[in-house]
Amino acid sequence: MAFDFKKEYKEFYMPKNKPEIVTVPPANYIAVRGSGDPNEEGGAYKQAIPILYAVAYTLKMSYKTDYRIPGYFDYVVPPLEGFWWQDGVEGVDYGKKADFRWISVIRLPDFVTPADFQWAKERAAAKKKLDCSAAEFLTVEEGLCVQILHLGPFDNEPASVALMDRHLSENGYQYDFSDTRLHHEIYLSDARKVAPENWKTVIRHPIKKR
Repeated sequence: MAFDFKKEYKEFYMPKNKPEIVTVPPANYIAVRGSGDPNEEGGAYKQAIPILYAVAYTLKMSYKTDYRIPGYFDYVVPPLEGFWWQDGVEGVDYGKKADFRWISVIRLPDFVTPADFQWAKERAAAKKKLDCSAAEFLTVEEGLCVQILHLGPFDNEPASVALMDRHLSENGYQYDFSDTRLHHEIYLSDARKVAPENWKTVIRHPIKKR
């Protein structure tokens, strides 16, 4: 059986649809940075996604090449994720999508080193005829966070965030947003195949004790 991050780390990928406090350990990612409305056809966000998946699947299928990654094991490519912010805004303002700045990411297994990543980036670019220069190896340590499983369209996320707000207020926590601690989403549904009312998205915010 291929290793599946969603099943092995359920506390981080499969939360309940009510707020919960978690401590998230460091993780490595394939990352592409950008800005602007993620829904814009031909925009930077939509251009970033193929790059992420090209590198991700090159690493996953590396065992079929002459390149050998020490410690490699078969795994399911983890879901797409994103870190989002807007200058001067705590959290995000869903009504101003053009102001979004983002880091779109896919998690990497721990056995992937920066050298392995560079190999995959170069191989993906050559094989897919795709400019992968924007891809970077990124380590994120989220630490103490509040999270919830949001059900439905992205524009309805404020209702789920309001539940997190209340949970923090009632339990002695407050948000701890900064340049490195950001609004985080994990996309558990394929938006191309699933109706918006059935989308499942993990929303995670950084916090600290009040």
